[in-house]
Parts: sequence; C-alpha cells; structure tokens
Amino acid sequence: MITHSTSLFTNPYAIEVLRTKKEELVEGINDPDHLLNWLIDNGIFTPEKKMVMSFYRTRTEKNARVLDILISQGERACRLFFYPCLKQVEPKLYSKMRKYVSEVNESIGDARRQLVGYLLEKDKVWFENSGEWHQEKKDSPRRKKQERAIKKKGKNPQLSRTAKPRKDHADVGIFDAVAKGYLSELEKTLKDNDISALNSSSETLLHVAAANGHLAIMEYLISKGAKIDVKDKKGRTALHTAAEKGRGDAVKVLLRCGAYMYSLDMEGKTPLHLAAQNHHSHILKMLLKKEARNYRNQHNFLHMAALKDEGSLAKMLLKAGASVDGKDEKGQTALSYAVSQGAENTAKVLLEAGASVDSNLAERAFHSNHPSIFKILLEYSKDLSSDVMESALFRAVQKNLHGIVAALIDRGTDINAYNEMQYTPLLLACERGKAESAEVLIEKGANFRIKTPASDTALHLAVQAGAASIANLLLRKGMEINLMNQASETPLHVAALHNKESLVGLLVNAGAKINAVTKEFVTPLHIASQRGNTDVAQQLLNHNANVNVKDKQSKSPLHFAAERGDKTMVEMLLNANADPNAQDKEKKTPLHTAAARGYFSIMKVLLAKKGRFGAKDMDGCTPMHYAAITGNTEIVKILLTSGKNKNIDDRNIWRKTTLHIAAEHGHSDLINLLLSYGAAINALDSNKDTPLHCACKAGHFNAANSLVNWSQGEKANLLAANSLKKTPLQVAEFNKTENQAEIVTLLKKKMLITK
Repeated sequence: MITHSTSLFTNPYAIEVLRTKKEELVEGINDPDHLLNWLIDNGIFTPEKKMVMSFYRTRTEKNARVLDILISQGERACRLFFYPCLKQVEPKLYSKMRKYVSEVNESIGDARRQLVGYLLEKDKVWFENSGEWHQEKKDSPRRKKQERAIKKKGKNPQLSRTAKPRKDHADVGIFDAVAKGYLSELEKTLKDNDISALNSSSETLLHVAAANGHLAIMEYLISKGAKIDVKDKKGRTALHTAAEKGRGDAVKVLLRCGAYMYSLDMEGKTPLHLAAQNHHSHILKMLLKKEARNYRNQHNFLHMAALKDEGSLAKMLLKAGASVDGKDEKGQTALSYAVSQGAENTAKVLLEAGASVDSNLAERAFHSNHPSIFKILLEYSKDLSSDVMESALFRAVQKNLHGIVAALIDRGTDINAYNEMQYTPLLLACERGKAESAEVLIEKGANFRIKTPASDTALHLAVQAGAASIANLLLRKGMEINLMNQASETPLHVAALHNKESLVGLLVNAGAKINAVTKEFVTPLHIASQRGNTDVAQQLLNHNANVNVKDKQSKSPLHFAAERGDKTMVEMLLNANADPNAQDKEKKTPLHTAAARGYFSIMKVLLAKKGRFGAKDMDGCTPMHYAAITGNTEIVKILLTSGKNKNIDDRNIWRKTTLHIAAEHGHSDLINLLLSYGAAINALDSNKDTPLHCACKAGHFNAANSLVNWSQGEKANLLAANSLKKTPLQVAEFNKTENQAEIVTLLKKKMLITK
C-alpha cells in the first residue's frame, strides 16, 4: 500500500488558490467535458459525476460546478485538479496558474513558501504512484524510506515490484483461506504487500470475503488497509459483489466503512442494480435507507432508473421505500428526468405511484423532444390544474400536436378557452393553418361561431392562412360564408387581400358574394387590383365579378391598377371590358393617374383601348397637365401624337396651358418640345400671366432662357403686362429666388437687343 507523508503533501493553499482564481478558471476552461473525463480517469471524481454534470447547459455553469465540487472535496482534489488534469487539458491556463503560485511564493518569503510550492509540481510524485483517491491513515515504513530517497535524489519514483498489485500463484493460498473463512490462517500468512493482491478475475481479497459473507475477515482486511472501492475485471467493487450475492451483513460492513454506493461497473450498473436483478429486496431497502440518511435527503437511485428508463427497477425501488418525489442535488425529481429523457416506462411507473406534476414539469414535458411523454402525464397524473391544461392546449395547437390536442380535450380541458389574445384554440389553429389540430377541435365540438376581438371568424383566419382543408371543413359543418369582420370584409375579401387564389373558387362555389362590399364599397376585385394579386383577380373575373364596380371614392379596379403601374392587371381588366374612361369623384380617369405617376407603358395600353387623352378632371386638368408637372416628355409626346396636337393649348380652371405648368416647374426640355409642337408661347392664364411670367416668378432660369430664346414662329412677349401691370422683368425683380439675378440680367440683355 502506498502512503503519503502529511508534512510533505499537505497544502492548505491549494483550496485558497482555487477559490482566489475561480473566476479566471471558470472563464478560461474551454472544454469542461474533456476536463471532467480527466478528473474521472485520475480518480478525482467518480464516473457518476458525469451524469450530474450533463444537466448543466452552459460551459461556465459546468466549470463553476466542477470547481465547487473540488473545493468541497478538499485540498488533495484541488491539487490534483491542477496537476495532472489542468496541465493536460488547458496547458496555457495551467502555466498562468503556475505563474500566480510562483508570485505567491515570492511574496510569502517564510516557511509556508515550500508548502505552496508543492501545489503544482510535487503532486506528480503522488499521482504516478497511485490511481486511487483515498489516503491511508497510517504511513508504511517502506513509503517513508522511499520518500527520503526522493528528497535526496530529486527524482520521481517508480512503483517497486513489491508495491505493485500481485497476480502470482503464491496468492492462491490466501484467497482460498478467505473464501473458506479461515481467519486464523489468513492472519498467519498475510504479508504487508498481499493486501492488494488480485486473483485471475482481478478481484481483491475483500471481493472474495464479501462474496462469501465472511464479516470477520472483511473487517480484518479493512483494518489492514484493504481498499474498499477497487474494481475487478467487470468493473465491480466489493459492494457490487455483496449486493449481487444478497449478503446483507457484508453490505452493511462496506457501507459503514465508506463504500461508494453509486459506483458503476462496466455495464453501467450500481450495486443496487445487481441487488434488484437478483430480487434481493432487503439489500434494496438497505441501500435506500443509507442514501436517505447519508445524502441529506438527496436521492439518486430512482433518478438513475429514470435516466435509463428502467421502469421495472423504479417499481422495485418504490416498493422498497424510495421517495417518489425525492429530489437530487439540483432539486429535480426522478419524474423530471424521465420527462427530459422521454423515459415513458419509468414515467408511467412514477405517475402511477403518485409523482407530483406541477406547471413547470408539464411545460418541460410539452417542450421536450418527446411529445408522447406529455400524453402520458395527462393519462396518469391526477392533479393537473385547468390553467396548466388550457395553456398546454394552446401550445399543442401551435405545434400541431393533434394527438395531444385530442388527449387534452378528452381529459376535460375547456375546448373554447381563451388565451391572452382572446383567441380560442380553434381560432388559433385556423390562423396558423394547423389543419389536423383544427379538424380535431371541430370534430370534438369547438364553437366555430366565436370571433376574434377584430371580429374575424374561424373562416376568415383559415382563408388568410390559405388552409383550404380547414375552410372546407368549416363550410361543411355549416359555417356562414358571408359574415363580416370589423373592417366589414367577408372571407372572400380576405382571400383577395392575401392572394389565396385556390380559395376563391371554393368560397364562390359555397355561396360567397362575388361583389360583396365593405363600408367603403370596396369589392374583392378592388382589393386584388390594388394589391396586384393578378391570379386572384383572374379567378374573380372568371366568376363574373363586376369589372366596373366603384368604391366610395368612385374608383374602379382599373383606377387602382393604373395607380400601381401594374400593366398585367390593367390589360387583364381592359380585356374584361373595364371602362378606360371611368371617372372617380374628382373626375380623374385612369389616364390621369398613370400620367401623374409617369407610367408610360400604362398610358400606351389605355390609349390603345380608346382612353380619352383630352378628358378633364374637376380642376379642368387633362392627363397632359399632370405629365407636365413631372416634366415627362415621353408621356406628353404620346398624348400629343394621339390627339394630333388638338389639345396642346387646353386650359384648366385657372386657364393654364400645359406650357404654363412646364414653365412653373422649370422643365426646359418639355418647354422646347411643346413649342416645337406649336404651343402658344404667349397664352394668358386667369392672372394674365404668360409662361414667361410663370418661369420668372418661380425663379427657373433655364425655363426662362428657353422661352426668351425661342426663335421659330411667335416669340415670347417680353413687355406683356399681367393683371398687376407687371412685365416678366418686373416679376423677376419682385420675386426673390435663387436664380433671380441671372434671370434679371438675361431679360435686360434681351430687351436691349430687342430695342
């Protein structure tokens, strides 16, 4: 047995270093899982810790928990954490810690310095000579001698042959004595180094004594330093063996001496598993009592059964007295683990035994990757509140878990409950297009006449979602098809708005009014035209929608299509005999709208269908007036060509011609175009202003320049006086504009030339 000198290895600063640098370590450890494997491999943590750590989600949470456990386990665990584990996993971080310890050494400067020095380096000696965690109470003379040799030579020792576990035939006699329970013979023949001897199955003497239930021999071996938790070839400890064989007294002795009851063998089984397998209920009860007594009411056996979905074991544990709602160190019950793992068998066993189900657990079950586990909660739990079930019903609808929807309703959940948005489950299913869930709700009697706060019916919402199967089912169940929402829209309006072409035929064939109007007299065809939903518009036209219907503003669908500049829609409507000269409340035709917005291709289509180029709105403006505002020469040219120049000098109610408007807005290219087509250069508006007056008043130099320099035909009258008796020059001088000085200079020069 290898022992250690307390004077050489005790280091009160190990924990202190870990505490002081905890924050840096938590942030600096990049791979907690790798580190955890090292801690387990080197005997610092038991394999079961891996299970516990798997419940921490983030890297920093895992790191913080590992460090807390190390601190709780004492200074040796802390030292071995630094070396070899941290050195192997995070060498840079390890070097940083070494530097810190070195600086501490320098600052202390007394006898304590050598203790701190062992923190990172001297543990190497201990680690290479022992894979076990526990230290014996007494030091062997052989070890003390070895340590003195180390001090002299400064070298790391290797295990001597005598210190290594023995596997030779000389041990057969000892094992035979133990197996037969011959204590006196064992006392005579046992040597110091025989205590760690192994037989061909890698069993220790303690394994054999436990298997045979020889208590006196077990106590003798333990008093001589036999290690309790050594594992054989199958990864089993003496406690595994005693539990498997049903040796209750042997189990008591081992537990009293500190045997680890959660140790896992090669198959991942604890001693309790083996006791259960062999129907040793007295061992089960013993282990459960020990767990309850020693672990501060933190339970693990039942949790382990839940994690592995061992329903039969869970049943045995509960029968043996395990607490169905016992919590582990994270405050979780076995049922919560069964839910997380989707362990259906164990969940059933726990629920049948009366495991509690609160809203948090129900929520976890619902959001787990195992939807069927929630159904099991419903079937087996007795105390789910109505709030929990209603909340679950809405979530089930959102995820379209129609099986759960059905199970909840069968369990008595209010099928017409309202959520925070004042939606019922059916309204939610329709809005989200969850067909299967909607079908379950409708078939189970959901009230489909309930509306949303905006007065949308289930049919409105189904149509909006494009859910034809839901809409069809609602209609078959007798839902009124022409009900209106708050915006006085029918489901057909909604289909037009959301471009649900496939639903138009379904609705119309079921009796939807094709020309239904809102409070604003808007029809579905208006909406489709305004939104550019050509497929829906075509469907509506195929079902004889009124193409020339007008809304409250007297706009036809063609007005909306022209406003959008939607050539495809305009052509479709015109081909369906839409009136190209329809006037709205302001007497504007689609041509006015297209001209104002500069849609040349729309102008061409409308003019080709005999749109009136000279049509006047309530302000007397023609489409050409509107084109002049934006200076669109292309549109003005097509209008002039179509009208053969007849309308070039048309006046609006202010007696302004297109040339006046072009001058007012400073479009010199358009001025030149209009003049070249014969526009009257000196036409007077209602204020007796000529186009030159308008250009001067607005301060447009280029426009004024184009007018005064026009030399073909009639020239601009520089001396024309308006109703205020002012010439263009006087108007320019009176109106302060950005280009005032340039315009005044231009006119003065031109007037001198004229004279």
